[in-house]
Formats: sequence, structure tokens, C-alpha cells
Amino acid sequence: MSGDKIKRKRTGLEQLSGIRARLVLLALILVAPLMLERARSLEQARNRQIASAYSEFARLAQHSADSQREAVASVETVLRSAAYIQAARSASEPSCDILSASLPVRLPWIRNLMIVGNDGRIKCATLDTLLGLDLNDRDYFKRARMAHDLVVSDFLHSKYNDEPIVMAAYPVAAVNPESGLMIAAAVNLDWMSKIMSDLSGRRGILAILVDSTGTVLAAPADMSHMVGRALTGIPPLAGAVTRAINSDQETGRFSFPSTDGVKRTLSFSRIPGTESRLVLIVDEAKAAGEINRDIRNAYLQLGLVCVFVLLGALAAAEKLIIQPIHKLVAIARRFGEGDLSARAANSGLPVEFTPLARAFDAMASQLSERELDLIASNDRLTVMASVDMLSGLANRRGFQSRLDFEWMKAQQSGGELSLLMIDVDHFKLFNDTYGHPEGDACLTRIGEALAGLAAATSGFAARYGGEEFSLLLPNTGTGRALEIAEMVRAAVQNLGIPHVTSNHLAVTVSIGVAGVRPCQALTPGDLLEAADASLYVAKRSGRNAVAEHSLGRAGENGGSVALAS
Repeated sequence: MSGDKIKRKRTGLEQLSGIRARLVLLALILVAPLMLERARSLEQARNRQIASAYSEFARLAQHSADSQREAVASVETVLRSAAYIQAARSASEPSCDILSASLPVRLPWIRNLMIVGNDGRIKCATLDTLLGLDLNDRDYFKRARMAHDLVVSDFLHSKYNDEPIVMAAYPVAAVNPESGLMIAAAVNLDWMSKIMSDLSGRRGILAILVDSTGTVLAAPADMSHMVGRALTGIPPLAGAVTRAINSDQETGRFSFPSTDGVKRTLSFSRIPGTESRLVLIVDEAKAAGEINRDIRNAYLQLGLVCVFVLLGALAAAEKLIIQPIHKLVAIARRFGEGDLSARAANSGLPVEFTPLARAFDAMASQLSERELDLIASNDRLTVMASVDMLSGLANRRGFQSRLDFEWMKAQQSGGELSLLMIDVDHFKLFNDTYGHPEGDACLTRIGEALAGLAAATSGFAARYGGEEFSLLLPNTGTGRALEIAEMVRAAVQNLGIPHVTSNHLAVTVSIGVAGVRPCQALTPGDLLEAADASLYVAKRSGRNAVAEHSLGRAGENGGSVALAS
């Protein structure tokens, strides 16, 4: 070997073992563990982000399912109320005037109401153009007649204008077996889709509401083209959707490899009172695609850091990239835990993260508004469930809630609380003589009179049940309660409602009065029992009378006194 060749090889070896190569090797030895650790951290961040995204979407989906349940429940409440009113008026003749009163303005998902006659044709409707339409061929109509209960249809096209709808039907026979009438409502599918607006724009996630045949009833705005389409006709999804709609479970989740080779996860939740299900189908590859791209970009950044700026660049990346991501993940986690007051824009993030931070804040604001809307809807439904439709007063449920509240309030303040139990005298004879419609009219007039007296005396009037009413008087002693009871007795008698089977030839009431200063030894039930006992004394004394019973302190018994009318 010539001397020149040996010299060249020696020079090459010296370059490989020189200071630059050693620094590069040292840098690699120092950076390699950091790169491995960073890789592990990124994978953990990826898993956390995927879990957080899934958790957030599941929460939004549950919120949407709850809203759908509330909408169906409100439709059922409206139909039942209309059926009860119709049954009270007539078993065979439709009372068309009840439709406008039964359709609340604040329930926009109910498109219209209708009463269907014995012949299966629409006799009354909130939309006049529907009159006369024949519903005998509709499956839901047949099932409602057979079941004597609420039935919600699958996807339908309206006979009137061919628009997609869902129908709900409730037979009046469920209240009065002699009636062949049916109360029906058309549900606005556009509104059902609006409820799912929070579920739109999710890459790789399909959220839809399907009926028992797999036909799409509602979908977010970006998937609105699927409404009316049968998922059982889409090969990649057919088997899984069929499995979900045939399941006996209320909720479920399972993974399935579809015919196109993509692994997907399907979650479903049944909407009570219907055969519909809210279905979520997650394409895991697409759902995690954005996160995977972020991970790949982060690896590329690490590589560039190692080549050009080594440890200094790693420190800068930690401060400018990783920490802001962790802050956003922490804020997203707080969102998932229900803390919607968290804001990303005030977290000192770099300018590059400002659009994302603003998007986070906008999402939190929208979720807060949705939550407030749901609370308001629940409050409205609670009020509707606490009002007696006939008298306009609170029903027994509303009365019990108010009694518990006033009892606790009086117990805290040391004040007095009085209760009037009011029973219409010989009301069965009145109904037998004049008929139930007149009986209902009688109860309505008495309810109006009680409402006026309650307003004048700062009391709370309610229909306790049947022909029995109650008047709760906070901060009122027994003496004053007796005066008010006499005012009630006289006011009802002065209504002058004829009653030929009564000794007074007019409708009268018997009133039991009880007063108490609430304490730990007594319960609201004691006050009710005392008022009932007083009412019994008033009725035994000849009716059209007032009797009083005072509850003493713990261990003492009050007395009962009957006052003449």
C-alpha cells in the first residue's frame, strides 16, 4: 500500500474521531434520552387528548339525548292533558277549542295538534288544511288504538305536504274507555336536529337519531342530508345499526370492523317513550387523525431541535409549545368536569394559541347557554306538572311542595302557619243531579273565588283532590285563619250556584281550620291531619260550617270547635 493511501485513511480516521464528531456524539448521547422521554410524553398526551375529546363528545351527546327525552316527555304531557280534557267534556264529540289551549307557545318542536275521530279522519286541528285526512292506514294509529297508550311513529312523510315528520298519538280511550277519539301531534324533525347542533363538525364522529327501522330522524347541520335515509342500506354500517336498534338494552356500546375494513365504535341510547335511538359512530382513525398529525409535527420539531439548536431549542420548545398545550388540556379537562367558568384566553398563552383559546372560550359560553336553556325548560315543565288544569290552582304536588317550604320557613323564623281544608258539600249529589260538566264548571268557579281570596290574604290556594281544596296561610294565627275561613265559606255560598239537593239550595263548603307554630317535634303531616280532623267536625255539624283545631307544643293536643254558618 502506498504512503499516500495510508495518509488519506489516517486523515479520515482523525476526522471521524475529531472534536466535532465527539461533540455530535455527546450531543446525541445527551439528547437521545430526552427524545425518548419526549416521545413517551407525547404518546401520553395523545392518549389524554383522545380520552378528553371522547369524554367531551360523550357529554355533549348525553346532553343532546337528555334534550330529546325532554322534548318527547313534553309531547306526551301535552297529549295526555288534551286527552284528559277531551274525556272530561265528551267521549264521542271532539272539543276543538282545547287544541289551542293545549299547545304551549314555548314548545316549538310540536308542529300541530289534531283530534282524530272514530272513523280515523282528522276532525279538529291547529292547521285547518289537515281536516278530513284519513289516518287509518298509518301503523302508529293502529298500534295506539290497540295499546291504549302513547305511541310514537317511525319516520313518515306528511300526507298534507310530504314533509318528513314523526307522529305521536294518544287515545282518549286510555282515560275514557268509551271514547274512540285520538289526540295526535306532529313533531318537527328540524327542531329535533337543532337540538343536536353541538354534535356537528366532529371529524370521524357521526351522531344521528334513528327510528326502529334504522331511518335517520334527525342529524346535526353538517349531516342534514342523511335525514330520511335508511342506515341499514349502507353496507359498512348496516350490521352494527341493526344490532343497535334490535337491542333490548337502553344504552350500549360496542366496536365492530365494518365491511370497508375500518374499525369503528358504536354507542347508542334509547329515547324513552319511543323506539328511537341516538347513535354515535366513531371512526377511530379519522377521530384521532388531527391528534396524530400533531404528534408527527411534534416529532419533526424534536428532530429539528436536535440538529440545529439541541438543548437550547428543546428548552424553548418546552416553554413555547408543550406548556400551552398542557394548559389547554387542563382547561379542556375542567370543561369535561363541568367547570364552564374556565377561560383559556386569560391563561397567558402565546399569540399562536390565541385562536384556539378563543375557540375554547366560545365553546364554554355556548355550553353554559345550553345548560341554562335546559334548566329553564325543566323549570317550565315542573310548573306545568304542578298546576291543576281544571281549577287553575296548584295541584296536590304543588301544594305539598309549598307546604314543606312554608313549614321550614316558619320553623326558622318562629312564625305561625295555618291551613284550611275545604270540601264542597254533597258534591256527588250535585254531579248526579246536574252532570259532570256542570260539576267541573262548579269546581272552576270555586277555584277562581279561592284564587282571589288567596291573593287578598297572602295565602296559597290549591286543589287537593276531587272536590277538596286547601288554603295555606303563612304568618297567620288560628284566630285570623278562622276569619278567613268564614270569608271563604261566605264567598262560596254567595256565588249562588244552584244545588236543589242541598238544604241551602246552593253550593256550600265545609272548612276545617288548623294552626301551628312549627317545631322539631311536629311535621307538616301533623298540620294536615289536624285540618282534616277539623273538616270532619265541620261536616258532622251540618256542613256549610267552619271548625278549628289548634296544634299545641310537642306532647299537647289541640281542641276542635265547630262554628255555625
